[in-house]
Amino acid sequence: MNATRVLLQQRQPMIRFLGKRAIPSQVDHTPHVHPASPSQSLPDSFASYRKKAQQHGPLNQSSQYSTIGGRPGSQLGPVEAGKGLHFDRSELPQRFQRLAWTQAEIEAVESGGASTYA
Repeated sequence: MNATRVLLQQRQPMIRFLGKRAIPSQVDHTPHVHPASPSQSLPDSFASYRKKAQQHGPLNQSSQYSTIGGRPGSQLGPVEAGKGLHFDRSELPQRFQRLAWTQAEIEAVESGGASTYA
């Protein structure tokens, strides 16, 4: 006798469904506003939505520079970190910068730690 066959005969599913499966006769597929929408109204058309939509900047740029990389960086304006923000770890105060590795630490890493016990 197989042990798995005995185990499967005793198994009962933990989930229980009430009633018979029934597919609704009518389903409303008309578009409706999401409950968390700030405007509480649907756009008139997809084109009007695209005029106002922003993803990573305005989508309705009508000039020749509408593609990514269409303008040189000098035209985008200055790039400066805000107060309390830094672009690189080397701009932080000395106590937060990277420490230089000692020769003993390099040896330990390269040998997998065996050089510390030899």
